[in-house]
Amino acid sequence: MVRRILHNFITRLATALLSFGVVWLTARYLGAAGRGTVSLFVTDCAALLLFIGLLGGSSLIYLAPRRNVWHLLLPAYTWATVVCAAGTAMVGLLRNVSQAYLGHLLGLALLQAFFSVNTSLLLSRRRELLYNSLLAAQVALLASGLLFAFSVLHWQVVTAYYYAAYLAYGLPLIVSLWALWQLPDRPQGGRRLYATVRELARHSRGAHFSNILAFANYRLSYYFVAHFADARAVGILSVGVALTEAVWLIPRSTALVQYVDLVHAGKAGTSSVAALRVSRLAVLATICAMTVLALLPPAVLITVFGREFGAARPVVLLLAPGGVIMALQLLCSSYFAGLAHYRINNTASVLGLLVTLGACVFLIPRFGIRGAALTSTLSYAASTTYLLYYFHRATGAAPWAFLPGPSDVTHLWGMVRQKER
Repeated sequence: MVRRILHNFITRLATALLSFGVVWLTARYLGAAGRGTVSLFVTDCAALLLFIGLLGGSSLIYLAPRRNVWHLLLPAYTWATVVCAAGTAMVGLLRNVSQAYLGHLLGLALLQAFFSVNTSLLLSRRRELLYNSLLAAQVALLASGLLFAFSVLHWQVVTAYYYAAYLAYGLPLIVSLWALWQLPDRPQGGRRLYATVRELARHSRGAHFSNILAFANYRLSYYFVAHFADARAVGILSVGVALTEAVWLIPRSTALVQYVDLVHAGKAGTSSVAALRVSRLAVLATICAMTVLALLPPAVLITVFGREFGAARPVVLLLAPGGVIMALQLLCSSYFAGLAHYRINNTASVLGLLVTLGACVFLIPRFGIRGAALTSTLSYAASTTYLLYYFHRATGAAPWAFLPGPSDVTHLWGMVRQKER
């Protein structure tokens, strides 16, 4: 398991570095206002993708080892098309945006949705190397496309982001379709397809509801900041959020591998001591990374992103504790998702959303982007506390079982020494 997690982590580290490049390029060349506009567009796309998961999402990973992938792909694609069209229309009604913005939102949301469906199916069949490669390629294409547009073509406008994103999702989508065709499954119709659609819908409603709530916890503050401040403030906030969320690749790499293993192994693998040790190492690495990030002076942020972004440091400081707490949440929620105990994750997300709503209304009008950062940390703390309580009830492991100790550091050092030999 450790080797798979390390490979997954290395790939995700490369992806995070490339994502950091995207953040840097948009912040450096478009300024805080342009970066804010891009952040709101990305958030709108993510919101549409969330509702697509009501007939797909993590349930594709859960069902694909047991079902024909084409029985899962066809309804997932159809549902994605319906949601993207309806969601784009809803954004046009609720927000004051241009027709061009809506056109790009529809096109890019569809590409991302189809790509997400394909990669989820590949991951479920344990094509982890291809899965990670496609994700890395997508971000690499986006970063290189932006770099070419900004520095070579001197096309330093938000529209350049849209066309770079078409390239970044279009090419990997074609490759993922080819990879799915190489699987032994073949398209079939009839009762089996209808039964699979019903099963997918049943699992998706429970599995994905918590993801919708989690998204609200992560990004609802953007809309509050945009309402009470402006796009420039959203841009500064988004840089601080991007930096702290980049550290989540450490626990996410661990949680993803453990989730896939639980799906295949069932309850037989739920009490593994080795799994808890790996989780503690992930928490230790998260603490170290967040500490380094929190120690960065404003001058570094100004040098890297531009003069406007020194104001992102207070955001990072307030988000850092929440980033560590989120490591625990990701590990616990993947455990319950792997066993299809969705109610626990959903309840935790509802609790976090209630905290988010109250804190957004109270803190953001008074403290701006600092209030938004504090809102996130308080929300993560509330939902994680709930998950830790139920994890203890399910496994007997106390909340401090996730906290790293000297023996974990010794074990990690031993693995590094063994690797060197």
